[in-house]
Amino acid sequence: MIFDAIVVGLGAVGSATLYQLSNQTSNVLGIDQFDPPHTLGSTHSDSRITRQAIGEGAYFVPLALRSYEIWQELEQRSGEQLFTVTGGLFVGKEHSTMQTHNKPGWLTTTIQAAEQFGIAHQLLDVATLRQRFPQFRFLDSDVGYFEEMAGFLQPEKCVSVQLAQARQNGAALRINERMLSFETVGEYIRVQTDQAMYRTRKLILTTGSWLTESLRNTPYRDLLKVYRQVQYWFDIQDDYEPYTPGHMPVYILSDRDVYGFPAIGGAGGGIKMATEQYVHSTTPDDVTREVSQTEIKQMYEQYVAPNFVGIGPTCIKSAVCLYTMTPNGDFIIDQHPVYSNVLLASACSGHGFKHSAAVGQILAELALHGQTNFDIRPFQLL
Repeated sequence: MIFDAIVVGLGAVGSATLYQLSNQTSNVLGIDQFDPPHTLGSTHSDSRITRQAIGEGAYFVPLALRSYEIWQELEQRSGEQLFTVTGGLFVGKEHSTMQTHNKPGWLTTTIQAAEQFGIAHQLLDVATLRQRFPQFRFLDSDVGYFEEMAGFLQPEKCVSVQLAQARQNGAALRINERMLSFETVGEYIRVQTDQAMYRTRKLILTTGSWLTESLRNTPYRDLLKVYRQVQYWFDIQDDYEPYTPGHMPVYILSDRDVYGFPAIGGAGGGIKMATEQYVHSTTPDDVTREVSQTEIKQMYEQYVAPNFVGIGPTCIKSAVCLYTMTPNGDFIIDQHPVYSNVLLASACSGHGFKHSAAVGQILAELALHGQTNFDIRPFQLL
């Protein structure tokens, strides 16, 4: 049997790609070395921010907008709620040069993108910020951008729903099966796993932090860096209700390098927040999965206490995930530099989940038709 396409790695982008492929052909296969959704990559821990105006670059906006449409389609098909609108509060100094996801001028670019694409938003001065959002401690120099349709996605549920829809469409899945190698054999690609051999017309690699293995023998072997990130759930000491969706938005305090979500786990579940670090790179096999008390204490003292009201130092739980970063914070969506019938995507750089549904559509179009209407020039290797 020769598949029209095989997708290896079924996290955010891989599950989206398999789903999009299966809408056009049932002769597709998805392979994952684990049992997705799982906690070993970049797609877990309850929530991911989604927003429409993208401060990482206006060329991301079409991906975000299309992904919104796909999430809604999936909700209608599955009957599952994947997306919660909370509004998004993005705060920083006017014309700040602080970098977010390796991008300078993030807040300014966000505002410009909203104006360019007609995305509903409000600009808020610090007096308004303090009045509307008493959960935060604002600085006198803060300005705010509030995006009405921002919110959060449930990553595990998004992956599960897309894989379930792909199965319903006839796609085959192989889980707990690791790809060992692939090679060109005539006009096909032969994929060898630890359990079987498969042949396909197109191979799509969406392996997240493991993508570095597939670039090892290419000029791009050092392009991607993997960084350990920690997400924390701290105890709410004040009344719980003001921290819930409907009262508290998703947020990014860009100049203070902290982001987070309203509380969704009940009064004892804490409130999720995180920062980002790019100092020490790692690998998905070597990363430290445990979170130390020293890390928790530092997070609270440096990021939580100075920026929030009513949040205590007790950490209810924590989780480690991985960012796979390009030097400029963009994605990779391109053919493999050595194999013409192998596509690869590294759609992360710390802000990938919100775009993943559209990236899946792009990869499916490239695999089956050799072209896409999306402008992917910013995401090409060459």
